[in-house]
Amino acid sequence: MMMTQEQDFLKAQKQFDGLVGLVRQALDQQQRLDEVERSLFRELLQLGKTLLAAFVAGQGDGDVGATTTAADGQSCRRLPETHPRRYVSVFGELTIVRWVYGTREGQAFQAVPLDQRLGLPASDFSYLLEDWVQRLCLKESFAEAGQSLAMLLGLSLGTRTLEAMNQRVATFADGFRDQQALPPTAEEGPLLVVTADGKGVPMRRPLEERVRGHHRRAKGEKANKKQMAYVGAVYSIAPFVRTAQDVVDDVFRRQRAKDRPAPQHKRVRAEMTQVLEGDVIRNGKETLFGDLSDDVVRRNRGRGVPLVCVLDGERALWDKRAEFFPWSVGVLDVFHVLERLWVAAHAWHAEGSAAAETFVRERLQQLLEGKVGQVIGGLRRRLTTQPVPAARRGAVRKAIHYLQNNRAYMKYDAYLAAGYPIGSGVVEGACRHLVKDRLEQSGMRWTVAGAQALLHTRALYLNGDWPDFCAFRIDAEQHQLYGQLAV
Repeated sequence: MMMTQEQDFLKAQKQFDGLVGLVRQALDQQQRLDEVERSLFRELLQLGKTLLAAFVAGQGDGDVGATTTAADGQSCRRLPETHPRRYVSVFGELTIVRWVYGTREGQAFQAVPLDQRLGLPASDFSYLLEDWVQRLCLKESFAEAGQSLAMLLGLSLGTRTLEAMNQRVATFADGFRDQQALPPTAEEGPLLVVTADGKGVPMRRPLEERVRGHHRRAKGEKANKKQMAYVGAVYSIAPFVRTAQDVVDDVFRRQRAKDRPAPQHKRVRAEMTQVLEGDVIRNGKETLFGDLSDDVVRRNRGRGVPLVCVLDGERALWDKRAEFFPWSVGVLDVFHVLERLWVAAHAWHAEGSAAAETFVRERLQQLLEGKVGQVIGGLRRRLTTQPVPAARRGAVRKAIHYLQNNRAYMKYDAYLAAGYPIGSGVVEGACRHLVKDRLEQSGMRWTVAGAQALLHTRALYLNGDWPDFCAFRIDAEQHQLYGQLAV
């Protein structure tokens, strides 16, 4: 039996009186403050639920007569029975009973006046609850988020429910980014930088393998297959002119220069390599670089701002740079170069030795001074004059091949003189914060759809856009449901 609004108010008054009595009793019993706090919070949730029910009851039952007009202009009639609807709020679960309109029972409702009046969401979960719980899901596993929710609010939502919620919320991410305002021109640096990199995401085994149970791996097959998530970022920055010696000193002191300018309005995003959309497989690299290109064009504002594109040595990324940013200054990330120099150093010198560090220091200094050919030639001669074991000789040859293949993007003397960034620390950090810290937690395995949804929403969160995104999503969904913007 449904309670009236007045009955709900009377119940709420009784609950409030109970709260006052709880505090009086705690005073008499000299309870600890935290014990009183816990008891009050549980009772306040119940009071909030009652008052929320009173608000709903005060809106009526949605009966607007025998017929009404649906959002599409079609006339529909009141169906013969009321229909209950589940609504899960931060205070607890309510059942909202209302009249609905359509052509006949059993078909989708064409109009539900009370739902529209209350601005109910498409799902069973309140917008506030979805906001709160998704903030938890963006930081910790769905299981842990569910446990936190149960501990805080006493609500029990399963892992699959939370994962489905994330995927539903993520469908609004593209629309939000399309309408997102540009950063204020006065806050932008005189250089634009675009950067991208890949990070593997552990994937669930195909369904047929899971059904069969144990799968014997072939030789060389990894236990957990991964699909690449491609992470990209666009930001602006002030030029930072340095010498080769400055960079070498920074690298080997392993500390950031205090006067280094900070990236401005950094926006990161990520796309799985392949995502199935309907019957079409979307190419993640193509999507990512297309989105990055849109960001660059919009933030350039037709001012002809210099664009620097910092990438590692992956050929597929350089191909996309040639396709989407052919006018940009291409820069090979110096830290990936540094990794190759250490590999070469350890062919002749022990790891951790002063000799190995000196080897790397000297060659890094030469590269930063624009002497790429000198470094490559020196490594080749050394292989001839100072032989090493076959395994290490192959590693040195790969390092030489890497330097040779990327010579066009290693004009570090010119880059430093112009104040351009030469490291991909921004996107490396994004790979770690956006992908690894959440999607590679112990035991995690993903579907492509699940991983992509979390990457979309987590990127918005890390970019600082979450509150604006939530407001946009509510307005967009209300417009979809009721043909109006949220009030």
